[in-house]
Amino acid sequence: MFVAAYWWKVHPGKEDQFRAAWRRGTQLIQQKYGSLGSRLHQEEDGRFIGVAEWPDKATWQKAYDAKMVYDEPETRKAFVEAIADVPDEPLLLMEVTDDLLDRK
Repeated sequence: MFVAAYWWKVHPGKEDQFRAAWRRGTQLIQQKYGSLGSRLHQEEDGRFIGVAEWPDKATWQKAYDAKMVYDEPETRKAFVEAIADVPDEPLLLMEVTDDLLDRK
């Protein structure tokens, strides 16, 4: 399994819009590119961190190279409009070596 982590700073007052667009975008990325899903976290400073799981690095790379574009422009627009700052590259790219998460 492969994990990619990303971060975003969101415009004040746009947090709910961002989270809704992130949830829908994650579903669309799962359907189109084969991700295993993602978790969204929020740091104390307000920055959001998304941690996405993929079956392998090659599957992630194919989606990343395609800019994870999906066929729902209104979701993408809502996502982009909510973002105040985002880096050019993922925060972390990691192979999972041991997984003890309880996924009940």
